[in-house]
Amino acid sequence: MHRYISNTDKDREYMLNEINIESVDDLFSDVPEELKLGRDLNLKEGMSEIEIFNHMNNIASKNKSLNDLTCFLGAGAYDHYIPAIIKHIVSRSEFLTAYTPYQAEISQGTLQAIFEYQTMISNLTGMDVSNASMYDGATGCTEAAIMACTSTRRKSILVSKTVNPETRKVLKTYMQYKNIDVIEVDMVDGITDMNHLKSLVSKKTAGVIVQSPNFFGIIEDYSEAGELIHENKGLLITYVDPISLGILKSPGSQGADIVVGEAQSFGNELNFGGPYLGFMATKSKLARKMPGRIVGESVDANGKRAFVLTLQAREQHIRRFKATSNICSNQGLNMLMATIYLTTLGKEGLREVAVQCAQKAQYAFDEITKSKKFKPLFNRPFFKEFAVTSKGDSSKVNERLLEEGILGGYELGKDYEEYNNSLMFCVTEKRTKSEIDKLSSVLEVL
Repeated sequence: MHRYISNTDKDREYMLNEINIESVDDLFSDVPEELKLGRDLNLKEGMSEIEIFNHMNNIASKNKSLNDLTCFLGAGAYDHYIPAIIKHIVSRSEFLTAYTPYQAEISQGTLQAIFEYQTMISNLTGMDVSNASMYDGATGCTEAAIMACTSTRRKSILVSKTVNPETRKVLKTYMQYKNIDVIEVDMVDGITDMNHLKSLVSKKTAGVIVQSPNFFGIIEDYSEAGELIHENKGLLITYVDPISLGILKSPGSQGADIVVGEAQSFGNELNFGGPYLGFMATKSKLARKMPGRIVGESVDANGKRAFVLTLQAREQHIRRFKATSNICSNQGLNMLMATIYLTTLGKEGLREVAVQCAQKAQYAFDEITKSKKFKPLFNRPFFKEFAVTSKGDSSKVNERLLEEGILGGYELGKDYEEYNNSLMFCVTEKRTKSEIDKLSSVLEVL
C-alpha cells in the first residue's frame, strides 16, 4: 500500500494507533497464511516523474504509429482527418465529466450534446430516432439483432457473410447465450447471395443484417433483401460506414428498419482499437425497444429550451427485468467528438470527405491494377476500400510495404480462406497522390 499512497511513517503510525493495531499486515489477519504470498512483490524501485516519462517514451518508440507510417489499412477502423478544433473543444472544463446523465435535470450540457448528436445521426441515416450511443459498431449490431427478436418475438437472425467478420463473431457470441439462431447468408462476387437469402427467409426470421459499403468496400443494393424480409414481417438491419452517407442514399430511404455502424471515423482517433463509438437509429415505432437512452427537447418552468431523458430503458433506471439491455452505455466523450466533427464539417464538408475518399480510392485502384500484376478480386462498385489479388503471398507483400514505411492492406485470407493472397486497401481523404503513387510503385516491383 505504501508504494501508491503518499503517507509518511508518522501518518501510518497515527492511523494504526487510532484503530488499535500494530501493523498494516494486521488488517489482513483474516486471510489464511497459506493464501498469502509471503514476500514483497518483485517490483523495481519507484521512479521519479522524469524517469517514468523517459521510460514510457522509450517503450513507445519501439512501436510504429501512423506518425511514422502511411496508412492504407481499413477493415473497420479508419485513418480520417481529425480537425484540430475537436481536441480543443472536447478538452474544455465543461466537458471533463461528459460520461452519462444520471442526474438528468442538472446535466443540461451533456443532454444538449446528446440531443444534437442524435439529431444528426437521424438525419444522416434517414431514421426517426437515434439513441445516445453504443460501445462500438459490433455491439451496436448485436443490440439491433436482439431488438429485432424482441420486436417480432422470433429467435432467428440472418446475417450476410459480407458483414465485417469481427461483427459477426460478436453477434454469434451474444446470441449463443440468448438461444437465438444466427444463420449466415452466402456471398457471390463480393455481395450477398440473394438466391441463398430467399431460401433462408421464413416466418421465423426476426431480421436480416446486411452491410453497405460491405466489408470488402463494395456498395450493395439491399432493396431486394428488404422486400424479402418485410414480406415475412421481419426487420431489415443495415450496417453502414457513416462517412459514405455523405454521398450515398440514406438507409431509411432504402427500406431499413434499424441502422447501425461504427462512427470512429467521426473525429475519433484510431486509439489502438478503442474506445470507439457505435451508433444506432431506427423508426419511431421501434423506439421503445431501443436500448440505452433517448434525449428529447422540451421547455423549462420559464419557457426556455431545455432537454430531458425521454426514454431510458437501462436497468439502472427501470426494473431490471424490463430493461432492454445493459451492454450499452453512453460513450459521452466519443459522442461529443463526433458531434463536434459533424458540426465543424457540416453537410458540404462531409460530402467533400466522402467524395475525396471515393475518388482517391478509384485512382489507387486504377494505378495498382493497370499492370495486371495485381488484379481486381471483385468487379463491383466500391466506396473507399477495394480488394486485389496476386500470385504473391499477401503477408510478404505487406512486409515489403512496411519496409517502405507503408501500412499495407488487410489480408483477406485471415477471414476468408477462398481469398488467400488477396489484399484489401483503404484510401481516405488523408492520402495524397504522391502517397498513392508510392504504394503503386512499390507493389509494381514486388
